[in-house]
Amino acid sequence: MNGASREALAAAREALDALTDNTSVDAAKLAEELAAVTALLDREVSLRRVLTDPAQAGEAKAELAGRLLSGQVGDETAALVSGAVRSRWSRSRDLVDGLEELATIADLTAAQRTGTLDSVEDEVFRFGRIVQSNKDLRTALTDKSANRAAKAELLRSLLGGKATPVTERLVVRLVTAPRGRSLEQGIDSLSKLAAARRERMVAVVTSAVPLTDGQKQRLGAALASMYGRRMHLNLDVDPAVLGGISVRVGDELIDGTVAERLSEATRRMAG
Repeated sequence: MNGASREALAAAREALDALTDNTSVDAAKLAEELAAVTALLDREVSLRRVLTDPAQAGEAKAELAGRLLSGQVGDETAALVSGAVRSRWSRSRDLVDGLEELATIADLTAAQRTGTLDSVEDEVFRFGRIVQSNKDLRTALTDKSANRAAKAELLRSLLGGKATPVTERLVVRLVTAPRGRSLEQGIDSLSKLAAARRERMVAVVTSAVPLTDGQKQRLGAALASMYGRRMHLNLDVDPAVLGGISVRVGDELIDGTVAERLSEATRRMAG
């Protein structure tokens, strides 16, 4: 997002946080309604252009949004959407992206309240790994000609009883409404938002054998010291690395595996 949209999204996130600080607000319901508004504006191109038209006064756009949503969603959701359209957005599509992000954050807040946010982070990561390793499953979930309801049913059969309700909702929304993203991009976005909810960065750690609790604690502390932020570890076991570990934080790779050292030695010999 460009400057104006970034500022608008930051303001919308602050409004959401202020709203959900009140535990009487149903964060899961808020997420569901925000997702419904996202779907509406994603379909209705002319409507979202009207709601983001820079030539129109912000208050007039907010009033229009309020009238459209009255009786369709709760007062909290209507207030958040009205506040969002009152801001200036660089592109009309940025508004939809922003509302989708608010829906995700609201669901993550629901998980945080029930103490399951860590589980959601891990489950989203594991789901990504499963999809990555199963080509048939990925094809079924990304087939543009496939019925959305069928995809949702497939996911519920896979995740039902094995993942938290928040994870199931997030993954079903991602798969049935990808909005131009690849499945991998969507999973990565969910993972980052979940980590940010706890003000932590995500480190994907790959090792030949599972790390002990002590090793995980020491590694987490070391990475937190390096990056100056709390770190959430997504742990993956891959015997192909032979020994040692590799750590990816964002675009940065710290590779200390035996496989990488052997590969480097081979490259040097060949050179």
